[in-house]
Amino acid sequence: MNARHKQILRKFRLEISSQILVDGLVVQYLYQEGVLTQNQVEEIKSENTNQKKAMKLLDILPIRGPKSFEKFLESLEEFPWVREKLIWECMNQEMPENQAESWMYRVPEHILNSVPPDKQLNKLASKLGSEWESIVFELGLSSVDIYKCKVHYPHNVQSQILEALVLWKRRCGKKATVHSLCEVLTAQDVDPAIVIAIFQ
Repeated sequence: MNARHKQILRKFRLEISSQILVDGLVVQYLYQEGVLTQNQVEEIKSENTNQKKAMKLLDILPIRGPKSFEKFLESLEEFPWVREKLIWECMNQEMPENQAESWMYRVPEHILNSVPPDKQLNKLASKLGSEWESIVFELGLSSVDIYKCKVHYPHNVQSQILEALVLWKRRCGKKATVHSLCEVLTAQDVDPAIVIAIFQ
């Protein structure tokens, strides 16, 4: 999920959670489309009020990949007034153009076009928090890939993140450039100062 969609969900968090019932079509559709896992469905249903269930869903959606917002809109078939408001907000919210380009010029071009070594990826892994799952989703990893990383290092989040980034690099080969990584980091609101310090 990109930064704009995250911002929209934050902006309308209370309104969404008070106006939709997630127990029915919403959760089942998101599960059918692979946005939610079975464990996440059970986690949502375990909440004792509908508002808490909706808030739990809104907490989970941002880390469920690039199509999670689009699929969430599709799931709101029974709540067209909510869906229309979110779509309207998407169409009217202004985003800065070339967001990444505003600071990436500070990273040398030969570095931007290179494949990052594991040492740099490890530094990046040490700086990331809970947003790391959303980042590697955007880079093309699946929920199964992320699960395996967690199983391999159940008590070390930095090692989970590093394994996921190394897996991305191995799969994408020469296309796994610093530039492509920086674009995803920017979209996920990672502090540019962190990225510059690692790759400059």
